[in-house]
Amino acid sequence: MRNIIKNGQVTADEWLLLREESHLWPAQDVIVPLEVWLSARLAHSHRSAPWLAPDADIATLLPHLADLPLIAIDFPAFTDGRGYSLARLLRERYGYAGELRAIGDVLQDQLYYLHQTGFDSFAVREDRDATQALAALQDFSDGYQVTWRRAEPLFKRVF
Repeated sequence: MRNIIKNGQVTADEWLLLREESHLWPAQDVIVPLEVWLSARLAHSHRSAPWLAPDADIATLLPHLADLPLIAIDFPAFTDGRGYSLARLLRERYGYAGELRAIGDVLQDQLYYLHQTGFDSFAVREDRDATQALAALQDFSDGYQVTWRRAEPLFKRVF
């Protein structure tokens, strides 16, 4: 079982991430591609959650948001920033309140910014140490701009 960062702590991951589009799911909680989740979610006896590709159409997920305990957003490359936008849309526009997890090519340098856009759990790349990466959430004491976690820019909070 791999470790993830969740709610500011390193913890064992209770979910199994399945990258392949298979309808044979193991007897445990699984994270599967959005299309697979939409077509087979009711047949699974354990919890299931979708993972979204950076170009996913989240409109297909909207009717199910209130029932989802977790949504994972894939970062196929650390240079692909579309997942940040998906997170902000899910949190701000659509009011998703469940766990939002970053998966894929997630590096320590991204964690602070991912957290600001609404992610609360991170599956750090497997060749990196989650305990070391945890420190990145404290990289900055404050920020200038408005984020999902900060409703006002710095100049309004200071003056």
